[in-house]
Amino acid sequence: MTERFDMKNNDLMSAQNSQTSSNLFHYEQQVSQAQEVKENIIPISHDARHQFLLASNAAYAKQSKQLVAKLKQIDLATAEILYQALKGQEISVEQATYLFKAEQGEYQALLETADLVRQQRCGDVASFVITRNINFTNVCYMGCRFCNFAKSKEEEGAEFLSFDEIANRAEEAWLKGATEVCIQGGLHPDIDKDYYKNLVLAVKARVPDIHIHAFSPFEIWYGAKKARMTPQAFLTELKEAGLGSMPGTAAEILDVEVRKQLTKNKLTTEDWVTIIKAAHEVGVKTTSTIMYGHVDQPHHWAAHLGLLRDIQKETGGITEFVPLGFIHYETKLYNDNPDLVRPGPTRLEHFKMHAVARLMLQGHIDNIQASWVKMGPETATQMLQAGANDLGGTLMNESISRAAGAKHGQEVVPEMMVDNIHKAGLSAVRRGTLYQTLEKYDSPDQVIKTHIPRASEQIDLMGVM
Repeated sequence: MTERFDMKNNDLMSAQNSQTSSNLFHYEQQVSQAQEVKENIIPISHDARHQFLLASNAAYAKQSKQLVAKLKQIDLATAEILYQALKGQEISVEQATYLFKAEQGEYQALLETADLVRQQRCGDVASFVITRNINFTNVCYMGCRFCNFAKSKEEEGAEFLSFDEIANRAEEAWLKGATEVCIQGGLHPDIDKDYYKNLVLAVKARVPDIHIHAFSPFEIWYGAKKARMTPQAFLTELKEAGLGSMPGTAAEILDVEVRKQLTKNKLTTEDWVTIIKAAHEVGVKTTSTIMYGHVDQPHHWAAHLGLLRDIQKETGGITEFVPLGFIHYETKLYNDNPDLVRPGPTRLEHFKMHAVARLMLQGHIDNIQASWVKMGPETATQMLQAGANDLGGTLMNESISRAAGAKHGQEVVPEMMVDNIHKAGLSAVRRGTLYQTLEKYDSPDQVIKTHIPRASEQIDLMGVM
């Protein structure tokens, strides 16, 4: 089906020409007419939201007009797909693959379309969460070739934190204003059938109100095997202990051949999907991810997005999509095969991934996170104008990407998150793990308040006393 969108297929281009021009003319008329509408249009459907924004938001209307003009000047196949996305219609895996090949004018139109769809779906706000990463062990024998985090038990630098130390770190995070701890680790051979449950219980005993976002599908697979339980039963036990949600990591690329090269297919695509669906079945929400820029290709990315969309249609349990660029510097995957493995995604590919994800997942997974750990805070902020609507967590600690050679630090303080969001021209929101709004920041000078007074507030209180 890919040749359907081949720019060299002149017969196809001619056949599409009339219909595409008609569609774009209709869209242009819609933009012009909507600016004359004075009454509020209740934004209950995708098209109504678009009409409402055209009528009430001058910047959106101007951006729409400019995009209409641009769509008339680019490759007609690309214009048709982007028009389709603007109307809230689903784009196929083949169409997404075609968009990943966009260059020059088509590339710019892709980013602008993604930005408009982001406004339609999420409004002019972007979010972040105050969280702490806790990697409780780096001991793992799975041998994933893209990972430089894992060590053997006897190796220098091997760690296996006690429950008390994990709880200490969670409490420290809470006292710094965190509403969430993200807890993950390697598959340590000494982990027994009750380990994951007891870890959750230890954190909840120390910090009852903190949200525990923990354990990748690989860890759930491992724990369920140790406990000789089904994923559903194992996850139910964790939920009852206090697990709040689960990271949809360990996805890498959901393709058999690619996974064989990355992980020897130890956690299969089928296993990953089964565990994610099991989590949703028992009421545990998950995120979703992709790791791109190594031995993968655009058709793998599009198929991966299509699979996530299918899961979400079935379960509705995915809260966000997080693109994670491959960090190559210290990995065996790259260093053993520098001629065959790419050194991570290009800057353009970062933008394309966030933009295509916005268009392909819209209406199903409407939260697209930009990872400052992988791209740096500046580039992550720029993604807020290319489809993303979230900057992720403050983290406080980050070990896995750093071990692979990431160079963007371990923490971005909340004030910097707010400042970066405002730099992108958006209002900032501090959110919870499940995207509930906790506080809005319309002004750059607004004090960030949490359940624990931050340093500036504590000084003020001390001054009053």
